[in-house]
Order: sequence, then structure tokens, then C-alpha cells
Amino acid sequence: MAIREIKKYPEPVLKKKTAPVTAFDEHLQSLIDDMVETMYAAPGVGLAAPQVGISKRLAVIDISSREEQYPLIVLINPSILKSEGEIEFEEGCLSIPEYTAKVTRAEQVVVGCTDREGKEVEIEAGGLLAIAIQHEIDHLDGLLFIDRISPIKREFFKKRYKKIARAEK
Repeated sequence: MAIREIKKYPEPVLKKKTAPVTAFDEHLQSLIDDMVETMYAAPGVGLAAPQVGISKRLAVIDISSREEQYPLIVLINPSILKSEGEIEFEEGCLSIPEYTAKVTRAEQVVVGCTDREGKEVEIEAGGLLAIAIQHEIDHLDGLLFIDRISPIKREFFKKRYKKIARAEK
């Protein structure tokens, strides 16, 4: 296992729609292990493959530090089958450090995906787990949480980000 570099906004890989995972081989298992180790080291509650530079439909989530009944989840080729309700939550992202914003998402979701062994599964989720799943699936679709905030807030973020980037150079 190895800790991988987390790609930061505005890396192009973060804005690309990902390709499905087709091979459930040793390489995939190694990538999953690396992503889990990277997520824990960051520390974060979720990590999608594009965040480590891999444009594949793969994400890992572990919210057990906040809700211990939900251990590590591996989502391969996930898609939202059903969603209902609405919840607003202050989100952050490992690819956009030191910035958070309120994002509105579905309160409950049912997700179809494949687990790390290649078995088809359905996950019913609410609250924080539903938010984390939607956040990571957005990454797989080339979206960041800043794409879900108002245009005014997004412009404010971009100006602030450019100012910080200039200061770091």
C-alpha cells in the first residue's frame, strides 16, 4: 500500500467524466488499498479515483469516525437508482483544501454498484452517508462540490483561489 498524491483544483483530471472499471484484478485491488490509505492519511471520509489521478469509476468512503455503524465502503461503477428528500450540508473536499460551502443534496439515496470482489450490490443511505456517496459520485462525473453552489459563491471562490495561488508562487 502507498499514499498517493491528491490532485488539487484545477487539475484537469478532476473535471473529466470517468471510465467504468472493467477488470477486477490485482491492479484494481492495489489501487483500492492505496486509495483507502490515502483517504485515512489526508484525513478524509471519502476519496474518488480522479482525486489520485485515475479516471475510473471507483470511490472509497468511511464515515465510521462520525457514524460507527458504517464501516469502509468501496463503490465501483456506482449509479444513483433512487433519491428523495433534500438536505443542506457544509461540505469540504480533499481536492479543494481549506474551503467549505453549503451544498443541497438528496437526503436519501439508493445506489447500485459493484463491490471490490465484483459482486453487484445496492446500498440504501441517508444523512451523512448519502451526502458522502453523492459527493464521490459527482467526482466520477467530473463535478466538484463548488459546481453545486450558487454562481455568485462560485465566482467568489475562484477569485479567492486565484489570489491564494498567486501568493504561493
